[in-house]
Amino acid sequence: MGKLNRRALFRNSLLVAGGAGATVLAEKIPHWVGPDRLPIDGGYAPTEDHGSMIKSGQVVTTWFVPTDEPVVALTFDDGPQPDWTPMVLDLLDEVQASATFFMIGEHLQANRALVAGRMDRHVVGNHTWTHCDLAEQDVEGAMKQLTEAHEEISRTIGREPTIMRPPWGHLGGAAMLAANAMHYNVILWSREMHPETFIDTKSQVDDIVKNAVPGTIVLAHDVGLKERLSGLRGVADIVRGLRGRGFRVVTVPEMLALTLV
Repeated sequence: MGKLNRRALFRNSLLVAGGAGATVLAEKIPHWVGPDRLPIDGGYAPTEDHGSMIKSGQVVTTWFVPTDEPVVALTFDDGPQPDWTPMVLDLLDEVQASATFFMIGEHLQANRALVAGRMDRHVVGNHTWTHCDLAEQDVEGAMKQLTEAHEEISRTIGREPTIMRPPWGHLGGAAMLAANAMHYNVILWSREMHPETFIDTKSQVDDIVKNAVPGTIVLAHDVGLKERLSGLRGVADIVRGLRGRGFRVVTVPEMLALTLV
């Protein structure tokens, strides 16, 4: 697969992302990042109240990765749960592919046996303790949600998470402060499995494979209604299809390391 020039890459990636990207104008950013979700004290972090939490003064938020490398990251939210998580892991094992799982802390605590010994190839990110809306939390609430999940992931998986995904992609000032305090990169997505639209597996597979561009981050869920099986059953075929187009399927941290400067 030939490399795209940087201008074409950004144009194509922004189309895939529906206008949501790190370089777009403010009016293009999804509404939940803006002032309707009032950040702490109207949009700034007062150092007299939260100075001890501010580590770098910024938080990296990624919808897709600007890269010339033919890479795609598959991500799975809300697990682990008995219904679909083992099937997803089995299918990834079948094609020897790595993925990124954004796990809910209380789900992991209740289902440790489902993932025991199975996550060496994969990366686990923080998806809060209870899947709460971080945009509606104050700083203490956001920190509690992320810290409890962080500790459970570290204890059960054996590695500390370095990335987080806010449930529903909702962000607010408190969530950003908490992410900063915990040295997290915030990971969103630029492509999504839509089981309500693609009701058969082949259509879902074709949609993901045909529309992937370098740096695409695909959102899927390994928890939920069985309609989601239309996409989940196709995980191995998605990997095969992407590889057939010359893509490598990587974890989110692996992709972040390929970001164009």
